[in-house]
Formats: sequence, structure tokens, C-alpha cells
Amino acid sequence: MGLAAYTAEQRTKEIGVRKILGAEVSTLVSLLSKDFLKLVLLAIIIATPVGAYIMIIWLRDFAYRISLSWWMFVGAGMLALVAALVTTSYHAFKIAVANPVKNLRTE
Repeated sequence: MGLAAYTAEQRTKEIGVRKILGAEVSTLVSLLSKDFLKLVLLAIIIATPVGAYIMIIWLRDFAYRISLSWWMFVGAGMLALVAALVTTSYHAFKIAVANPVKNLRTE
């Protein structure tokens, strides 16, 4: 959440210029969200095999074991994507609906 807020704050001037030139709020929100979703997808791709390996090793020590299914990792990945999308969209929407003249004048 902090990284999303920081990125949105750093791109306030760019968003203001784009808004003055006629960009829609949905376009601005998707512009900022797209970058974050790429990073989250990369993190999921890297973390899934590592997490599966660690979980398999950890679960070996228990007398009553469960089996790991693919849907557990897909569910966790989808939850991470939704959380990143909501957080990024919130910050992007907050800056996109702000008065662009005021944002450009203060910087």
C-alpha cells in the first residue's frame, strides 16, 4: 500500500498533464494499475514454486498431513492480485479526480 501511494504521488504531475490533455479517469487508473499488476504477477510466479517447496518440507514433520493442491496457490495469487488492484486503483483514482491545476501549480 505504501509503494502504491508513493508511486501515485511521484506521478501526480504526469497524471495532471494527462488529465488536462483530456485523458479519462479510467485510463489514468489503468495506467498506474498496469505497472503494479505486472510486478505482482512476477512476484507470484517467483513465490509459488518456492512456497510450494517450503510447504512440502514443513508438512513432512507432521503426523497428520494434508496434500497441497494447485488451487491453494491460485487462490493466494488471486487474492494478492485483487489486493494490489484495489490498493493501486484507490490511490490512482484519488489523484485522478483531484484538480490537476492545483497539483501542477504546487509542484
